[in-house]
Amino acid sequence: MNQPWNGHDTQVLVVAAIGIAIVVLLIVWAKMHAFLALSIGALFVGIASGIALDKVTTSYENGVGGVLGYVGVLIALGAMLGKLLADSGGADKIVDTLLHGRPATLPWKMALIAGIIGIPMFFEIGLVLLIPVVMLAVHRSKGPAMLLGIPALAGLSVLHGFIPPHPGPLAAIGILHANVGVTLAFGLLIAIPTVIIAGPLFGRLAARMVPIGAAGAGLAVTVGSGGTPQASEPQVSASPAASPRRGDRRDGDAPDGDAPDGDAPLGKAQDPDATSSPSFAWTLVTLLSPLVLMLIKAGADIWMDKGNPVRPLLDFIGDPVFALLVAVLLAMVTFGTRVGFSASVLTKKIGQSLLPIVGVMLIVGAGGGFKQVLVDGGTGTAIAKIAVAASLSALVLGWIIAVLIRLATGSATVATVTAAGIIAPVAAGLPPAQIALVVLAIGAGSLFFSHVNDAGFWLVKEYFGLTVGQTIKTWSVMETLISVVGFVLTLLLSAVV
Repeated sequence: MNQPWNGHDTQVLVVAAIGIAIVVLLIVWAKMHAFLALSIGALFVGIASGIALDKVTTSYENGVGGVLGYVGVLIALGAMLGKLLADSGGADKIVDTLLHGRPATLPWKMALIAGIIGIPMFFEIGLVLLIPVVMLAVHRSKGPAMLLGIPALAGLSVLHGFIPPHPGPLAAIGILHANVGVTLAFGLLIAIPTVIIAGPLFGRLAARMVPIGAAGAGLAVTVGSGGTPQASEPQVSASPAASPRRGDRRDGDAPDGDAPDGDAPLGKAQDPDATSSPSFAWTLVTLLSPLVLMLIKAGADIWMDKGNPVRPLLDFIGDPVFALLVAVLLAMVTFGTRVGFSASVLTKKIGQSLLPIVGVMLIVGAGGGFKQVLVDGGTGTAIAKIAVAASLSALVLGWIIAVLIRLATGSATVATVTAAGIIAPVAAGLPPAQIALVVLAIGAGSLFFSHVNDAGFWLVKEYFGLTVGQTIKTWSVMETLISVVGFVLTLLLSAVV
């Protein structure tokens, strides 16, 4: 990194900027699928950066395979766990149990519910599942929607950016060769205060800035035309474009369960084939089992000598692939056979869980390919030279790059994968704890100011019945708050580890 600046360094930075612009234009203006846009942008960057023509596609393919080879299996296992959680009634059980109590505690409980449900689920799926609960609680309390909506959104978003097994953090861990357990442990330390600040606390301010009640497509899912809350089955879709329109109805209109106070039935996600629902205790055990296994590995990494004969076993059981596989196998019992699903029904549900994530996996893979041609073309080396000259740490630089890519592309996952690839040369050689913090700083940057080029922006807008301006004042500001608070906490943590 002490080599002098040269013309090729300038060239690759200009090419990288043009490549990102191409991706943005293709996604936003041409309405092209992100997988195709990233693939086209990657090939352009490879050619224009001076990579030999016969090596450009090889570089792209290596990037795709490198990311999906590690992340793809985990995305699939997470989708299976999320599907069984919803269809078994486990998600309903969490909601029904936690929504008892005083109304003043509802914002905090919404954040907690979002955190628990969001562990195995992608943001969009978790949001669709939570919307009926949020809207029904708002409808009953006659309070502002943002008071409960913002905590739920914050809980889901923080998990998406900071906590494995979500795709972005896992991809950054793989690219930077970070320790999963250490990253998870630090991520939880940062996530909890971040959710509190950006969720229940900011929710009070957001409710005053945008004092609307239950409205939008979320109300249409939850409340019938006569204003009576109805039980409904949220339709889980991987595509935000498939969010329900105002006035759309769902199957399963008959009331199916009581709300915590007995005056209105909650929206239900449980599949009609289920003859019972899992207990609250078994639901928590199943959902938290992969986190416990990964935290055991983290503890071994920190406190146990590498020569200890037990260490290989703990490393194995704490690997995310094994941990999530155990959770899925446990879920096939707790969320499967014990609630009345036959083996054939379970097989069908697991197959169905994979359909919505195909697009996500392709986008993650293409982001890895885009990252790889940037690295092979020399962009990472050029940025590393700038970082050395400016005396910027890998942690600060990672956050800044992720912020810029997030603003440009609107995708937190693309921002995380690309920033991790660019920052990899700078982070090489750092201690494991610092590399884990770089992963979290990149994750924080990837959430900065969601706006009109982010599908999540439109999903939130439609579900809550907001205008574009109201969505910016609530959702976009909340995302920025998560990014800044998460980054500040990461900096503070880096000073003491």
